[in-house]
Parts: sequence; C-alpha cells; structure tokens
Amino acid sequence: MEQYEPDRLSAAQAAAMRRSLRSGRASLTRRSLLRASAGGALAVGGLGALSACGIPPAAKTSGVSSEDHSAKEKTVNFSNWTEYMDVDESEKHHPTLDEFKRRTGITVKYTEDINDNVEFFGKIKPQLAAGQDTGRDLICVTDWLAARLIRFGWVQKLDPSNLPTAYANLSQQFRSPDWDPGRAYSYPWTGISTVIAYNKKALDGVEVKSVSDLLDNPKLKGRVGFLSEMRDSVGMTLLDMGKDPGKFTDDDFDAAIARLQKAVDQGQIRRFTGNDYTSDLTKGDFAACLAWAGDVVQLKADSPDVDFLIPDSGYMTSTDNLLVPNKARHKTNAERLIDYYYEPKPAAQLAAYINYVCPVDGVKAELAKIDEDAANNPLILPDKEMAAKSRAFRSLSSKEETAYEEKFAKLTGA
Repeated sequence: MEQYEPDRLSAAQAAAMRRSLRSGRASLTRRSLLRASAGGALAVGGLGALSACGIPPAAKTSGVSSEDHSAKEKTVNFSNWTEYMDVDESEKHHPTLDEFKRRTGITVKYTEDINDNVEFFGKIKPQLAAGQDTGRDLICVTDWLAARLIRFGWVQKLDPSNLPTAYANLSQQFRSPDWDPGRAYSYPWTGISTVIAYNKKALDGVEVKSVSDLLDNPKLKGRVGFLSEMRDSVGMTLLDMGKDPGKFTDDDFDAAIARLQKAVDQGQIRRFTGNDYTSDLTKGDFAACLAWAGDVVQLKADSPDVDFLIPDSGYMTSTDNLLVPNKARHKTNAERLIDYYYEPKPAAQLAAYINYVCPVDGVKAELAKIDEDAANNPLILPDKEMAAKSRAFRSLSSKEETAYEEKFAKLTGA
C-alpha cells in the first residue's frame, strides 16, 4: 500500500494531481453528470411520483440509528459521484483513502455509484422509506437533496465528539445553511460556485461586469449562455436585481423569470446549457455565460482567452454534502472519515484533484506543496472578499419546488 511522506506528497502523487488539474478530467466529468438534475426530473412529475411511491410528508426528525458495529467491523461503505476522489498515477488507488486505512485500520469500500441526484434517490428510497439499511454508511448528495433527506428524517444526526477537526476547520461560509443549521446532519464535501465566464476574444472589447450586462447589452445578443440549473440561473438573476436568493418571495421569483423570459424573447440568450457551455465558450459562440467555477479552473488553463469575474452583486454557491443514512452499520467509522477529510493535508489533496471550492480552512500551505497556482486560485480557495459575496439559494417546500421548476422549464423549453 502506498504511503505518504511525513511532510509532503510523493513526487508521483504530486505529478498525478498536476496532470489531473491540467486534464480537467475531474471537473468536466463531474459537471457533465447534471449535478442538480432535479430540474428535469421534478419538472416532469418527479415530485408527484415520489408521493405516489409512498414517501411520507416532510417531517423534522432526528433520524433512525441502529446498533453501531464500527468497533468490531473496521469498514465504512462510502457512495460518491464519479471522478470525485483523488487517484494515483495508475488510477487504481485513492491515496487519501489508503492513508486513512493506514492510520485507522478502517477499510473504505468506496463506490462511484452516484451519477444523478434523482436517480440515486430512487436507488435508496425504498430502503429508507421502509426503515431499512441502504448498505451505505456515507453518501454525498447535492444540497437540495440533502435538505429533503433531512426533512424526511432519513439521515442520522452526527456526533460532534467524533468531528472535532471538521467543526474547527469548516469554512465560515458553509457553517449554517438554512436546511441544516449548525451542520447537525451534514458536512460539505465541496463547494460549487456559479460565476460569469467570458471569452476575451469573442467579447472584442465589450465590457462585462454583471448579469445585467449579459441580459441587456445588445452587442452580446445571441452570444450569451445561462445554465439549465434553476437555482443557479434564477439565483444569479435575483442577486443582480438586489434580491437575496436566501430570502426571496414568490413575486421575486416571478420577476426574475420575467426578466430572463424577456432576454429569451429578444434573442439575447442563445441557450440554456448544462456542462456543454464549455465548448461554446472556448469556441467563442458564447461571448459570456454563467459557469461553474470548477470548469473555469480548467478552461483558463487550456485557453488564454477564457477568464471569469465575480459580479459586485454576488455569486451563487451550492454544496455536495456528506450524510450518514438511517440504519447505517458503521456510523462512527463514517464520522471518522468525514473528520479526516477536514484535516488540511487530505483536504488539499482532494481539492487539487477535483478543482472545486474547498470547504476546509487552513489548506493553502498544503495545497501550495502540490500546486502553487491552485493554492492562489480563488475559485478553489476563496479569499475573504470573494467568500463574503457568496450566497445560497434558500431551501424550498415541495409545493414551491414543483411550481418553480415548472416555471423554469417553460422558460428554458425543457
């Protein structure tokens, strides 16, 4: 089993992570799997389908535990997205997981079986609804689904005594989302920021500083892209309108939709995209667009024409989150794994590989040992000024979610 040097990554590990950062394999693949695919699934009746399957109404509970076998069974079953964990040069080992086993004796049975939030929910829903073990001790899902699982009482409250490092090192901007105040049930795996990206050559001197510029500047007509994820496109529009995406009303939402609809009707917005905006941007078909920061890290490395900006009005941030499902057999082991990834060294190694916002304070020095450019990149480690502009979309009731997604689907033609 490969082990770390006491103070630094091995040269092989550092080279592997630099290569990953250059190749963009982690960031582009991760985004292309439709991070928050509630948009399509819920808009075509997903919520109704969930009710038909006998899911109970949302209720605030403390989750359901079972006998914890962590002491006798030195294992933890971890389900995650594809390309969301560091790998070595051979792509056969996950160095941070190997180190966790070496240190604790706990083997991580790591499975990349999450391709889509709604699809994964369908996998675990029958067991959770029946009060049965899902076979998983730790899962990683996007914030809107994490919020739903907590509302349903289908995940366990975490034991703070097993998470001292996580509690101490969790970045302030991620500490208390409205759907899990104080992070009683979840800890973020990574942050996902929505920014404005642009192609300098395609802009040809046109100034872009805000979402208003994207929506209103006639010189950009037909060369603007917005995202097919409702929370990102509507959230950025709300911010530009002076509204807080964490506190908006139905009227505010409708006003944002109307503003986007006007831009669609006038031909200002070329199209709404998932991850495929990356090719439009690099080719210059998009002069500017909303983009996910993890993609921009790679696009900037590959294309000198691509850059990004943070509007003065702010930007949207969501999270992918670690939770322990009800009836998990190895809750304590899962909590130890969460805590481990809040240590600066493994957190830096993970951030260098996956390119997204690291939710762990105190990582910069360790990340600089791997890649100094990454350590100074605000899209991976936001500085205080950038973090202060971060905003999150408020959690939605089932009724709101259905109504909002239907309106957004009509806007985008989904």
